[in-house]
Amino acid sequence: MPSRLTNLAILLLLVLLAVGNSYGGTNDKAGTSAYSFLKIWVGARTQAMGGSGVGLADDETALHYNPGGLPQLLGELPLEEYEFEYEYEKGERIPEKRENWNLFTVSYNNYLSDIQSGFLAYLRPFGSDGIWGVSVNYFNYGSFDETDIDGNKIGTFGASDLAVAGSYAHRLSRRVFLGGTVKFIYESIQDYSSTGVAFDAGFIFRFEDGRTQVGGAITNLGTQLSALGEEKESLPTLAAVGFSHRLRGLPFTLCVDANKPFDNDFYFSLGGEFTRLQPIFLRLGWNYNGRNYKTDSDKDNFAGLSGGFGYNWKKLILDYSYSSFADLGGAHRITFSGSF
Repeated sequence: MPSRLTNLAILLLLVLLAVGNSYGGTNDKAGTSAYSFLKIWVGARTQAMGGSGVGLADDETALHYNPGGLPQLLGELPLEEYEFEYEYEKGERIPEKRENWNLFTVSYNNYLSDIQSGFLAYLRPFGSDGIWGVSVNYFNYGSFDETDIDGNKIGTFGASDLAVAGSYAHRLSRRVFLGGTVKFIYESIQDYSSTGVAFDAGFIFRFEDGRTQVGGAITNLGTQLSALGEEKESLPTLAAVGFSHRLRGLPFTLCVDANKPFDNDFYFSLGGEFTRLQPIFLRLGWNYNGRNYKTDSDKDNFAGLSGGFGYNWKKLILDYSYSSFADLGGAHRITFSGSF
């Protein structure tokens, strides 16, 4: 018989999908939400797995896509009562339990059209079962030519996006984790600017086998405080559910996510992480959203594919990913994380 915790996890997953589907079905401005930079993943590890991390969410960049997974970083592993072969692999990524420690992550993204972005986060425990963190997500779109009505260049202008966020998550039990984030958003284009506020909420539920997890999150739920123009725009709210499973007898973790943007169509993503070569981790993923970048060219078969690796050295972790956007090119991400 399923436990009450299992039933609760299933119920939360169904609610998330129902909410996302109801908003997406009634929105007549599909794909026109503001602050599109919030849709872009910040961490190289998760992006290498196709953006499928909602059901895993066990690294520092979970601040961005599922804050409910952050208690997994506390170091006192909820898997102590189990004796699975992969347990030592899990411990490689999570710092030892200490009274006072700090976690940080720095990520750089060389995106399409020479767009540059960076993500910085700091996390720290709060009591024995809580963890809090702050993060900054910044996008720079470069310089653009300003022209007069006749097309003559009269100057240049820039554009950028910024999100500053604070998160808190709590471990309710060895199997249930909850978390939330509040973020302030700022956008600037030439002499115009816009501000907004958004909230994220998520959870992780670990099944009794210790190898299987499900998670869910709603991100970027909020409103514009001021708009670039006369009318305010909606935010890129996303409802997502995820599943992860560490295979028994094989050093491989499988992740699958189902995503429903409130302003666009449903899509899914999947990926995996191979851990046999520690301290080197190999990753591969595919995102169904890649269909939007196909142009009937020879590169269409690679649209949505991603891959990368990670390298752990003592308390430092280096992650790299590459994502293909067919003829549009590719995106390189580098993430550096550690504890002190």
